[in-house]
Amino acid sequence: MGMFLQFVGDWGHALAAVLFAALGIFLLRRRDDAPEPRLLAAALLLTSCWALYVSFGGVSQPLSGVGESVRNAGWLLALFVMLRRGPAGRTSPAATVIAVYAAVAALILIQSFTDLTWRQLSPVSDLHQALVSASLVLRMMTAIGSLLLVHHLYTVWPSRERGGIALLLGSLAAMWTYDLNLYAICYLAPHRVSELYALRGLLMASLAPVMAVGMRKGMAGRLQLSRSFTFQSLSVVAVALYVVVLLAAALLIELIAGPYARVVEIAAVFFTAVTALVLLPSPRIRALWKVQVAKHFFQHRYDYRTEWMRFGETIGRPGDDSAPLGARVAKAVADITDSPAAILLLRDDRGALAFETHWNWHGDLSDADPVPPGIVEKLETSGWIVDFAKLKNGEGVLDLPRWMIADRRAWALVPLIHYGRLIGAVLLARPPVDRRLDWEDFDMLRAAGRQAATHISEAQGQQALDDAQRFDEFNRRFAFIAHDIKNLVSQLSLLSRNAERHADNPEFRADMLLTLKESVGKMNDMLARLSLHNKGRSEEPRATPLRDLLGQIAHNRARQHPVQLSGDAPPALADPARVEQIILHLMQNAIDASPADSPVELRLSADAQDAIVEVIDRGRGMSAEYVRRDLFKPFSSSKPGGFGLGAFEARSLAEAMGGRIDVDSKPGVGSRFTLRLPLAPVTDRQEQEKAA
Repeated sequence: MGMFLQFVGDWGHALAAVLFAALGIFLLRRRDDAPEPRLLAAALLLTSCWALYVSFGGVSQPLSGVGESVRNAGWLLALFVMLRRGPAGRTSPAATVIAVYAAVAALILIQSFTDLTWRQLSPVSDLHQALVSASLVLRMMTAIGSLLLVHHLYTVWPSRERGGIALLLGSLAAMWTYDLNLYAICYLAPHRVSELYALRGLLMASLAPVMAVGMRKGMAGRLQLSRSFTFQSLSVVAVALYVVVLLAAALLIELIAGPYARVVEIAAVFFTAVTALVLLPSPRIRALWKVQVAKHFFQHRYDYRTEWMRFGETIGRPGDDSAPLGARVAKAVADITDSPAAILLLRDDRGALAFETHWNWHGDLSDADPVPPGIVEKLETSGWIVDFAKLKNGEGVLDLPRWMIADRRAWALVPLIHYGRLIGAVLLARPPVDRRLDWEDFDMLRAAGRQAATHISEAQGQQALDDAQRFDEFNRRFAFIAHDIKNLVSQLSLLSRNAERHADNPEFRADMLLTLKESVGKMNDMLARLSLHNKGRSEEPRATPLRDLLGQIAHNRARQHPVQLSGDAPPALADPARVEQIILHLMQNAIDASPADSPVELRLSADAQDAIVEVIDRGRGMSAEYVRRDLFKPFSSSKPGGFGLGAFEARSLAEAMGGRIDVDSKPGVGSRFTLRLPLAPVTDRQEQEKAA
């Protein structure tokens, strides 16, 4: 019986040491700079050291009592800091409570001194017996004082927040209650206490998981009989089986090994168990465990209620510190399949899917090739979820961009369809446990894609409404300017009527000149507040020689800034007024961005289909993100006082004539705006040449 109790006591304390050490390490890995979690981690590690020391030789070892005192001191310090800094510490603790903490601390010091003293005396001396009895009384007083402090902290903690600390304080209360009973029985009946010493290790081992549940944020409120509870329960069972196997192996070694086998066993099991508990909860192991449990214990892979609530919470998370909607959509879809990263692609004006944003996807994708419109139409018609494993095995026929096919992280492309129209797609990274997509994945991702498309479409509609409201505001401001122009016209009309009667009066002529100068100044100010809009009525596109038109623009702008014109091209099918307005917009932007001594270049060329006009400057340049997001967005300008309508209007005019504008810009290098206009048919060119 004695050997069995010793075995239970040693291995119970060893198990407690493993669990408390693992819990302390996990708490430290949170990297929380607040003192409370750090002190709790220190108390857990001190408890682990004490239990490990006891497991090597029992409570009869010289420093076991001092180790217990250090353990108690660590927990009391953590409780005191929680009282001062936590929700309970919104008001300063009473002086009597601080006095109790000080008294218990003094008891721990006296108890440690007593333990060190009586071990130096002869066991048969009366002083030795007296100090042993005093030590037991001091331990009972320490336990009673600690229980009082635990009860006080629980009662002063706000009632709505007690659930977060109830398990932790309950575990500490159980620990000190057991100590109180242990030392009371040891004081009254020393010959009946060996069983209690042996079972204390198992009690401490059972308290560690309870503390873990209490310290995990939000765990206490989420425990329920569900899929998550099944995962956790099976994990606990797996850990218990692991411990049983370790104990059985250790017992077998002890039976066949020498006298030092037990020390080696405990040390090896301790470090092996701590390492396993720290390393096993890696993302890959957790994902593999979830997949196996879902496969063998549940009919469906997903808990649809939980996934849908998490999806909605991720997308609809309020607050100024939340991520942009695009990143939230990418994360919400990725969380469904445990994908570690995702990319959001949105449909642009040309019908292609271009990079918008990402979540945890490393690498610069701002210049990545978009998904061409032909593939977009196929995805829109079919609603397919692209499985990259099939594409790489030659089973797919979609011609996706090369960067997407070559990236090993690419796993699935989920289309976002809103009322039959594809507005974007989410590219998911391969999950930690690679697996093939099945029908349940497709159904879940297809439903999530429709829901995400609804949120994005709503956000785009709101943005369009905001732009319309800003246009309306612009129109109101224009009305005010029109009112000012009306006043100027009235003033000049009065001046012209008076000139008929007082033209010979020198004083009137001088006053008339001042009035004209003032009116001209006001009109110039108003013109400076407006960009060039609606220069005459637009004409139907016709064969237009661009060389002469660009030469006239360059000649006029050369008075303001150096301009270089080069190249030639056949006539383009365009409206000369619109072309002039486009080039003026682009030239003005280039001049504003260029140093005074750096000329702006106008290059004219052509290819088989288009006439090409390039406006090149070596100014500040723009980032790829600014070009993609803000350059052609109305009312978005990087110039002080600018309306942000020049580039927007230039692109609109070019598209109205069947052309387009491309931009190539880098910060600190400069910008190149390329206007492409369709060439005029050969017959139109010949007629234009004859007219010339």
